[in-house]
Amino acid sequence: MAYRRILLPLTGTAAGEAALQTAVMTARIWHSHVHCLHVRVDARDVAPLAGEGLSGAMIEEMMAATERESGDRAHRVQSLFERFVTDKDVVLASSAEAAEKADSATLSFASVAGREEDLVAQQSRLYDLAVVPHPDSREDVSSSDALHAVLFDSGRPVLIAPRLPPESIGSRVCIAWNGTAESAAAVAAALPWLHRAEAVQVLHSKDYQRRGPDVQGILAYLRWHSITAVPVEFSPVTREVGAGLLGAARDFGADLLCMGAYSHSRIRQLILGGVTRHVLDNSDMPVMMCR
Repeated sequence: MAYRRILLPLTGTAAGEAALQTAVMTARIWHSHVHCLHVRVDARDVAPLAGEGLSGAMIEEMMAATERESGDRAHRVQSLFERFVTDKDVVLASSAEAAEKADSATLSFASVAGREEDLVAQQSRLYDLAVVPHPDSREDVSSSDALHAVLFDSGRPVLIAPRLPPESIGSRVCIAWNGTAESAAAVAAALPWLHRAEAVQVLHSKDYQRRGPDVQGILAYLRWHSITAVPVEFSPVTREVGAGLLGAARDFGADLLCMGAYSHSRIRQLILGGVTRHVLDNSDMPVMMCR
């Protein structure tokens, strides 16, 4: 089992470039293909504003401005991709047959118009993994849209790239375990990483645990898969469970954290905070999440 097809919703930002490097690093490990997808804003989505009392001339002006901005962004993304291909030792491939002949990490690129959250979620269903830019880049809100689209509407795991390209990924892996269906899905999705890792820790805490199997249960599950993991209990930092979780992962020198996302509702976490939100905002390592 491996991650053969990787989808990358690409943005023309520094966070997008870090995500591209993270995706290619992952592809080199698994000899897989990365498809970079840029979704341009469709100016026709502005048309429904006619029902908001705007005149035809105002709507046409807004559509023209949207088209220009979308074109500029698409040009930046295309330029980023072309520079990356030129500077790095990567192979372009547009089909499975071409990728198999290359016998190495391969790349492709497409730019389409539409609603990003819809297209990214739908396309992700045909890939083993989606890699998205860090959502706290403050450069482009689309990275956050893509992340939540994959998490909530694709049925696939998502790998959130750090702000800066990692030096390594998947050699020292931490599992955040709290007994939920989401954390169980994350462990299942991470099995290829876990089999390959040099060391694995299972991070758990009474403040993080929900209704479900405790840490001994997941350790037994991993043993059935011939994976030896060390349980480590962590404590919240200044009452922040997420801070304690990230602190334990950093102490381990983890270069990948696997966890379930939004065990509580997303709205509750956005308003009150939560472990998922804290990790998304503050992680400096690759994080693989499942919902």
